[in-house]
Amino acid sequence: MNTMELNHTHDPEARSWLESANAAGTDFPIQNLPFGVFRRAGSSEAFRGGVAIGDQVIDLASIAREGAVSGLAAQAVNACTGDALNDFLAMGPDAWRALRHALFDLLKAGASGPGAQALRASLVPQAGAEMRVPTRVGNYTDFYTSIHHARNVGRVIRPDDPLTPNFQWMPIAYHGRASSVVISGTPFKRPMGQAMPPGASAPVYGPCRRLDYELELGFYVGPGNDMGQPIPIAEAEQHIFGMCLLNDWSARDHQFWEMAPLGPFLGKNFCTTVSPWIVTLEALAPYRVPFAHPADEPQPLAYLDSPANTAHGGVDVQLEVRIESRQHRERGIPPDRLSATSFRHQYWTIAQMVAQHSVGGCNLQPGDLLGSGTISGPTPDEAGAIVELSLGGSRSIPLPGTGEARTFLEDGDAIVLRGWCEKPGAARIGFGENRGEVLPAISA
Repeated sequence: MNTMELNHTHDPEARSWLESANAAGTDFPIQNLPFGVFRRAGSSEAFRGGVAIGDQVIDLASIAREGAVSGLAAQAVNACTGDALNDFLAMGPDAWRALRHALFDLLKAGASGPGAQALRASLVPQAGAEMRVPTRVGNYTDFYTSIHHARNVGRVIRPDDPLTPNFQWMPIAYHGRASSVVISGTPFKRPMGQAMPPGASAPVYGPCRRLDYELELGFYVGPGNDMGQPIPIAEAEQHIFGMCLLNDWSARDHQFWEMAPLGPFLGKNFCTTVSPWIVTLEALAPYRVPFAHPADEPQPLAYLDSPANTAHGGVDVQLEVRIESRQHRERGIPPDRLSATSFRHQYWTIAQMVAQHSVGGCNLQPGDLLGSGTISGPTPDEAGAIVELSLGGSRSIPLPGTGEARTFLEDGDAIVLRGWCEKPGAARIGFGENRGEVLPAISA
């Protein structure tokens, strides 16, 4: 399957018999059909696979029981009946497409017959659904692929030499902690740890004082590769099912102290938040854009280069970050926007990340999670982390709604990430919401 190829499921004129899927501005029209794992909130039901459509969730376990789809689509939906989507992701692009297209056909305006009736009967309101992380994440790798973020943060740590020599030659990454990947809406405690205060001669122990968010996209791995067998860049996207919003919370004071000489550890391992819905690469096909490094900068080595990646390796996902303080909630004031940017500015593509990850023989596995690294654009108001916006804490960021200000996050702050794709001649594709709230540290 070519994930960049347009077909009838991308038709911007397509409509569903479910009116909420046709509403202007909806994240989940019939052209999207993202996958997640849910159960009815407050119930003891088993979690199972679901697909978002309008303001509803398609219960894939119900679709499987009723035999609403056939052939490869039936095999695929049967793999979505458990409490994680790993088995479905392992089936690969042909199965993903078969199920997506079968559901599209049952949802489109005018669809009738037993299959469409079974789908109607399967719907559960999203407002009444409890979501969970959609796969069993065996491994989580976070990349560092925005040159704008790298320069902005580099100026905080190394003002005279902000960009490391390797950044423009390969996608850099570290292995994160899969056990602390949580679903949107899960609060977390401010982490404890060591930090070296400016001018001090010995570190101090205590709660993080420079807590930050990172605006990222996450990618879920489909079929894996054998250990010792790299994934060529030309095949890389066949190993990625889809994308979500990801917040890689960061304890900057702990992180900057510990990153000598190894990479992030306690500064990153306390919480990573993902949005509940995986938007498939197929749904994003209308929003692929060309990729290229500037001509006067290093060009990718051969194993990180391909004609397809140059032609449409980028994805134009619009992104924004909002902050909701305790005062916002108490006073009923909407969250303040901190920044907005696009994933199209990233210095390395999805395919290049996969090729780099596996080039030494690392065996990716179905359900693994890859993070894009912080997504920052070329202008100051496109920064994807508060450490950039506040210039390392040296200036305050005003919150107009409440009159407050921030240099880093305070207890009670919630960060809300949103993402969507939109342009003339294509259906709007949304990612939903990624939300996390900071609770006080457990002890001092």
